[in-house]
Amino acid sequence: MTRWARSSEFYVGLILLLLFAIIGSRNGAFFSAANLFDLIRSAIVPGIFAMCATMVIISGGIDVSFPAIATFSMFSATKLLLAWHFDGPVFVAFALAGAIGLCLGLINGLLIAYFRLPALIVTLGTSSMFSGFLLTFVGSRQVSNLPASLDRFGKLQVVKFAGEGGITVGLPMTVLFTAAIVLAVAGILKYTMIGRGIYALGGDPVSAERIGFSAKFLQCFVYGFVGLLAGIAGMIQTTMMRSSNPVDLLGTELLIIAAVVLGGVRITGGHGSVLGALLGLLLIVTIQNSLILVGIPSYWQRLVIGALILVGTGIAAYQIKRSSAKRKSILA
Repeated sequence: MTRWARSSEFYVGLILLLLFAIIGSRNGAFFSAANLFDLIRSAIVPGIFAMCATMVIISGGIDVSFPAIATFSMFSATKLLLAWHFDGPVFVAFALAGAIGLCLGLINGLLIAYFRLPALIVTLGTSSMFSGFLLTFVGSRQVSNLPASLDRFGKLQVVKFAGEGGITVGLPMTVLFTAAIVLAVAGILKYTMIGRGIYALGGDPVSAERIGFSAKFLQCFVYGFVGLLAGIAGMIQTTMMRSSNPVDLLGTELLIIAAVVLGGVRITGGHGSVLGALLGLLLIVTIQNSLILVGIPSYWQRLVIGALILVGTGIAAYQIKRSSAKRKSILA
């Protein structure tokens, strides 16, 4: 059996193909352009969040604050732009939200790197702090009157055509943002020294420092970069919904983490890939959006997702145990 056939990506891919075949055979509408485009739209923001979770978990950490950072960044940036009566280039809005997210992410990174606090405790605390500060001091009501440039951008489509019944089917321009971020994260992890350091840090922090990697720099980079991506994801959500809601996206962190772990990103760190994370996310999005097409009630989704997570983590644990046993037998 080849190395690819032993990987988590292979098994998740098989499950996806089987799921597609079952749903498609029960309801032909699953393979319609409208439904496939709907699946892609549903994965635009979660796709960026999956990249956030992938980088953090591979580095040996955990982050449950990225939805709060995204919400804080998009809502604060929107309020600032309205206060400035902004109507300039849309990239300014994304840059502002990204900068806010970067600052919030660096708070996590500094607390974890320099004060050596547990990542889960830090991000749980900052998530609550960011959400509470936003609702208390920035605003708690949805903003629907977006700056004109954001509203215009939200209407742009990469692909657009008339589907069955005259219904317009299309993909928003923001899908290109997600594609670019996915490629950027994949490039960083695979082709840069920082990416190698992230894997090394997650695999064995002591060994990573012995070979010259700075754990503090890598942790600050990862959490800061995740904050930047979360801020951009938040602004994408605002343009897609054409409104900014201070409670949007909150509570999605566990599902995203579950998706990337299901895709083979080991929760213990040091192992995983962008491809696996995307496959895990696609599986979760498909279950969330398409089980109803085969007549399965929506409340069964949580059961199915939970079972898949247990199976996926069980396979990963078995692979780790098996490789560890092989190393011990070689050393013996």
